[in-house]
Amino acid sequence: MNDETDRPQSLTRGECLGLMSTVKVGRIVFTEQALPAVMPVGFVLDRGDVVLCVPPGSGRLAAAARDTIVAFEADDLDATGPAGWSVTVVGRARIVQDPGDRARDALRAWKHGSSPEFVRISCQRVAGVRVGPTPTVDGYGTAA
Repeated sequence: MNDETDRPQSLTRGECLGLMSTVKVGRIVFTEQALPAVMPVGFVLDRGDVVLCVPPGSGRLAAAARDTIVAFEADDLDATGPAGWSVTVVGRARIVQDPGDRARDALRAWKHGSSPEFVRISCQRVAGVRVGPTPTVDGYGTAA
């Protein structure tokens, strides 16, 4: 690698959301008893929001995500070298019973029980960084 590709490169909002849509697991960061807490969760992007299913036994997440500001992070980093990307979203979280058909279907594997709760996070602040080489993109917007 050369010095140019070794340096972190800031991503636009559109690039961030596009990259986030390529992965299925991220981490929600919330406050629990005045301390930061992090939990891995399955998620989907839906109409510009992050939607996740509250895992069973995670009443603490559901309680903490009721109309509060949270952070959410997703990434795809190469474990063998400095390559990949990371995106962080900050926004208001709210509990929703019905996230819509697309989100409900995408999160089916994370759903447990007959009436799961979902968290919808508005993407008010989006920031991301890419490290290492930038993949070439074909005419369809996908990495070649």
